[in-house]
Amino acid sequence: MARFELKSDPMANDPGRWGHSLGNLAELWLDLLDRAGARSVVEVGAYAGDTTRVLLDWAEQSGARVVAIDPDPQPSLEQLAQSNASLRLIRATSLEALATLERCDAVILDGDHNYYTVSEELRLIAAGIGDAPLPLIICHDAGWPHGRRDAYYSIEQIPPEYRQPTVELGHLFPGDPGIRERGMAFYHHRVAIREGGPRNGVLTAIEDFVRSHDELELAIVPAFFGLAVIWPRTAPWAGEVSTTVAPLRDNPVIARLERNRVLNLARWEAEQVGRDGEQHDPEWLHRHWNASSELLRHLLASRAFTVATWLSRLRRGGAGAVSKEQIRRVLES
Repeated sequence: MARFELKSDPMANDPGRWGHSLGNLAELWLDLLDRAGARSVVEVGAYAGDTTRVLLDWAEQSGARVVAIDPDPQPSLEQLAQSNASLRLIRATSLEALATLERCDAVILDGDHNYYTVSEELRLIAAGIGDAPLPLIICHDAGWPHGRRDAYYSIEQIPPEYRQPTVELGHLFPGDPGIRERGMAFYHHRVAIREGGPRNGVLTAIEDFVRSHDELELAIVPAFFGLAVIWPRTAPWAGEVSTTVAPLRDNPVIARLERNRVLNLARWEAEQVGRDGEQHDPEWLHRHWNASSELLRHLLASRAFTVATWLSRLRRGGAGAVSKEQIRRVLES
């Protein structure tokens, strides 16, 4: 494993240190793409392009083509598509796009985290292959909190019979199947009031799909909100995929670490609510950090700031108020 070296930090755009990006598991799923000989990869739920950028770095070496699907691509993803000929961006929902796409070698699912959407995505992938074996399928968020609890970005797009009762702003806590006043907050989508039960959650959808296809193998890696890997046992690369994922599959030590990680994340957010009476929206944190970083980079490039620092040192006997080296350390931390 880890034959591909990441060029960027998966936590770079994650000031809250949630570890929400699929990039935190990139060494594993990129190795799986290599083992499966993937030359065409579809990414569902590209959004700002964090995972897409990792895929494109890998595609430079492998010669693969990447298709990114998102109904609301952010400017950073749009720029990636404009500057990289290996990337095709489809501005549509996953269900609209997968219904028309040609067969590919691998699919990464990280879009709307609910039973109906994931079930339909898997159904459309299976319907689009004809008599050929299924591609390698990699699904994020198969663990807590979305493994057994639906979340909806646009609940109006979900058939009523598949909608769980929801709240608009849900604070979730590991081990509590309900909703709390304090805990991990989910600002941009509605979440199911209760965890568990039929037709509820990403992992439930995956298990129901695999159960209906005898030729498929499913492995769960219980890290960074859970990674599900699905592959056909008859594929020529099936043995290599199985061997690669085996040490991490249902690994009890990794599962224990993940339980501890999400518990501490939830505790920290709950404490913030108790201390401040409010929580900062993760998107606000992203904007605040990006704006601050831009200002700091501007200062680093400013000749006027260099002169001001030099004068400050003279006045203070060699001790400047802020140095460029201090700014660099902040940006690199």
